[in-house]
Amino acid sequence: MPLTEQGYKPRLIDAEVALDLATFGAISIEGPKYCGKTWTGLSHANSVTYIADPAGGFSNRTRAALDPTLVLPGDPPHMVDEWQEVPGIWDAVRFAVDRGSKRGQFILTGSSMPPKESRIHSGAGRIESVRMHTMTLFETGESSGSVSLETLIDNSTLIPANSEATLENLIESSVRGGWPDSASLPLNLAVRVPQNYLASLVTDDMTRLDAIARDPSKVRAVLVSLARNNATLVSNATIRNDVDATGQSISKDTVTEYLSAFKRLYVLEEIPAWAPSTRSRTRLRKAPKRLLTDPSLAVAALGLTPEKLHADLETFGFIFEAMCLRDLAVYARSSGKTLHHYTDETGLDADAIIEGPGDNWSAVEIKLGHSQVDAAAEKLLRLQRKLVNAGAKAPAALIVITGLSSFAHQREDGVFVVPITCLKP
Repeated sequence: MPLTEQGYKPRLIDAEVALDLATFGAISIEGPKYCGKTWTGLSHANSVTYIADPAGGFSNRTRAALDPTLVLPGDPPHMVDEWQEVPGIWDAVRFAVDRGSKRGQFILTGSSMPPKESRIHSGAGRIESVRMHTMTLFETGESSGSVSLETLIDNSTLIPANSEATLENLIESSVRGGWPDSASLPLNLAVRVPQNYLASLVTDDMTRLDAIARDPSKVRAVLVSLARNNATLVSNATIRNDVDATGQSISKDTVTEYLSAFKRLYVLEEIPAWAPSTRSRTRLRKAPKRLLTDPSLAVAALGLTPEKLHADLETFGFIFEAMCLRDLAVYARSSGKTLHHYTDETGLDADAIIEGPGDNWSAVEIKLGHSQVDAAAEKLLRLQRKLVNAGAKAPAALIVITGLSSFAHQREDGVFVVPITCLKP
């Protein structure tokens, strides 16, 4: 019987976990701290070993360091929590899968990824990696789920639905973030969770990652730069200039190394650029968009409050976009699609491209206010004309995701308008 914790709120990733356990010998659930990996893993596991359990002087970790196979026995699927504390567990699981030739033997959960050189084998074909994010608005109950992204894209179908979102609600959602443990906390307490997260990241996690001492003040300065430029094509040079502007000096190699560490800790993710399958000579910007894993981290890094965001809607517009991109990444993955961005040399862009099988694609613009919808729709139509004239397949859907529109609908020009608080996978 699965070890589901009382009060566990089902996650969208549960379906993917179940499918992968039926397909592979082991899975690795990966994502930032506090996002709910352990509880999700337990809801599919029949036994568990906690590597970070302090009982017996961290006896599980000691035993695993001596011989990783000592922490693998248990009713399958057997879960090993925080396996990255002893990287040799990865190869032990891979070997056990090879020997056992059964599906769904192990679940690994971890909030950081050890260096590749710490593992002999990649685990390809044996261990499937499952990326977990913080909770989406649909998972927290802040989206009604009256509009399915999958149905919208695959069937070009939308049943009009009302949205009751307010600016205050959206600001609270971004400040609170998608951390499961803070979902039931009053807002004045919930805001402390991302603040604590960043403090721990700066002073502890960045060193524990690989035992390399990093300057906390420079780590924080890089985080602040990422927060200022969240969900943009910010370059390493811009980040370096931002840090230099604080009176600190940081080399380009150090910036690169810090960014790599953030990605290994799942604090930073990159949305790759998208190119249509055409022979067009249009030059594309191939740099990824850089996105902090939860909008509340950007809010905390910049020292913002609900009051400050309410008074500075331009800044909140960027925070809102980051929140929508997080949700779109999760929703797209739930239906076997991937999230990208598009920008060409002329500056024509789309906030998001959702790509599916067979060169199917949909373009998305994200706008906080309803007054911005007309301009966003026109840009999407212009993008469609340009790409189709260059030989690309016509998009499956053109979508404007909004914050303050009162209802989801399809415009006369064919563009869909969907409040983020109506959306689900």
